[in-house]
Amino acid sequence: MAGWFGTGARSRAPRGGKPLPVLGSAWTVGWPTSRVRAVGDGPLELAVIGECGTGDDQLRQALATVRSGDWRALTTWPGSYLVVARCGETLAVIGDLSGQHPVYWRTEHSGVWWSTSATALAALDGAPVDTVSLAARMAFGQPDVLGMRSLFRSVNRVPTGHLLLVTPARASAVRYEPVEAEAVDLRDAAPTVRAALTAAVCTRLGGQPVSADLAGLDSTTLACLVAQRYPVAAVTFADERLRDDDVVYAARTAAAVPGISYRAVPGTPDTVYYNGLDDLGSLPVTDAPNAFVVTASIKRAVLGAVTAQQTSRVHFTGAGGDAVLSAPSSYLSDLLRSGQRLRAWQHAQAHARLRHTFPIAVLRRARPASRTTLAGTWRQIASELRRAPRPWVPQAQQPVAWTPLLATADWMAPDVRCQLAAALDTAAAAYRPDWPTTLAAWSDQQDLARVGANTAGWRAITLAEDVDLAAPYLDNEVIRACLAVPADQRAAPGRYKPLLAEAFAGTGAVPDFVMKRVTKGGFNAVAYAGLRENAAILRGLVGPSSRLAAAGLITDRPVDEMLARAVVGQPTARGALHLAVSAEVWLRQVNTAMTNWWEVTSRVAAA
Repeated sequence: MAGWFGTGARSRAPRGGKPLPVLGSAWTVGWPTSRVRAVGDGPLELAVIGECGTGDDQLRQALATVRSGDWRALTTWPGSYLVVARCGETLAVIGDLSGQHPVYWRTEHSGVWWSTSATALAALDGAPVDTVSLAARMAFGQPDVLGMRSLFRSVNRVPTGHLLLVTPARASAVRYEPVEAEAVDLRDAAPTVRAALTAAVCTRLGGQPVSADLAGLDSTTLACLVAQRYPVAAVTFADERLRDDDVVYAARTAAAVPGISYRAVPGTPDTVYYNGLDDLGSLPVTDAPNAFVVTASIKRAVLGAVTAQQTSRVHFTGAGGDAVLSAPSSYLSDLLRSGQRLRAWQHAQAHARLRHTFPIAVLRRARPASRTTLAGTWRQIASELRRAPRPWVPQAQQPVAWTPLLATADWMAPDVRCQLAAALDTAAAAYRPDWPTTLAAWSDQQDLARVGANTAGWRAITLAEDVDLAAPYLDNEVIRACLAVPADQRAAPGRYKPLLAEAFAGTGAVPDFVMKRVTKGGFNAVAYAGLRENAAILRGLVGPSSRLAAAGLITDRPVDEMLARAVVGQPTARGALHLAVSAEVWLRQVNTAMTNWWEVTSRVAAA
């Protein structure tokens, strides 16, 4: 999506863009007609773009909501979509809570350009990449740290939970979502979670062939919900190197649930991390660095099995389930901060048993974050960035932090580290009362923003095969229902994802043995295999001749040492390497992405 809101006719339009029937200068690019709906009545106009579960009558009735300016009410329908609304001289562009539909803008003298693509807005005049913003993405892994600063200079970003509001006086990002939801007990929230997730699934069932992942608890629940209403072709990635029990549970689920046809997808030498990075032309061009470039070969193998089995048109994934149904143990810091020491100790004992450590060690990690704030953490990190890089320590052994400083920060050149420190000081100085006051709320928000953005990149892979990707856990109402449950209840040790189990207990929708599962598959084996087999390609990709090195975002020695450890199977900063690889791929693609985005409109060309 892209649009112009202001005075005067614009001289450009997106190449291949389809004008909306309302909103004047606004276009969709690549969206099928069935996913673009619009209504208007004089000065009131409303468009929803994406998978939206509201009916046509409801959409027209929502014009009254546009008149009242109750923007949040326009985000409560099931599905995943962008909202654009106009009331006279006021325009609101509203993305979703997970960042699958991000919003960006840039201001000109007579108006505002807005888009769901930062690259598109940068292409208006060839705006360069903002190196410091990219450094922040790599060093912290939290999209909102630098607030409205996008990956391009002169292009603004709408932070999570905010909307773009354009009036004759200004364009600004305005919060529409409460910073922290009013707490709801897990048992009380369970029916709401069940209703929201069921509606999210049903919204995406329109008579087209359906497929689904059938692996962990989250994806299995979705497959079962689909199978209640429509036949579903389910697939499990079954590489023998994984040594998990996903295949066992998947086969058992398929046998117990009518409507599920099942296929295990065996691994091959090519289904490892980092495969295919020697041919960047085979990877989708994304609007920002995307984690799925690392696992693209695995995703394509699973998708290929689906399309070979049937002509799937929508594929369900459990992406986002971990982010909304569980919570990291960092919530212990909030318990300590609020004085709930006994509860913190009880939970620390359970976490210690799971990790084969001592409760006091668990609490020792959580205590520093309980004694500071988000802004205080940023000032502390800024000070650390101005010093020499630290020796590498696994993230799980470092103290819990509001914003973790990842190994990628230690790979950066000193001048980039200093620039990043200055940006953090500026961000901390801009502290506002509407920032999260609990670590759990901030972490939940950042996890969702990261997962949502990556899922958008995964969707680019599936769309290349003419298959849409459905991620119901990332729907607004599912997110709201889940995150209303306090983190210490969602992540209570001793019961795996209790919120999902409570939501579907006794309904018959999901087999009991699925809800009692306490294991979760992992990809460590194929990750390390990919590191060993593609070490030479990775050295070439993020080595001295890389774009990252030229910008000072990595230096040669620490990266080379890290790759050397990985090749021989030693512990290494794999998450940091994922960030660096995805950033390098994006930098190599971005110039291509910026070409041929815009075209001169026929009216101006004729003049």
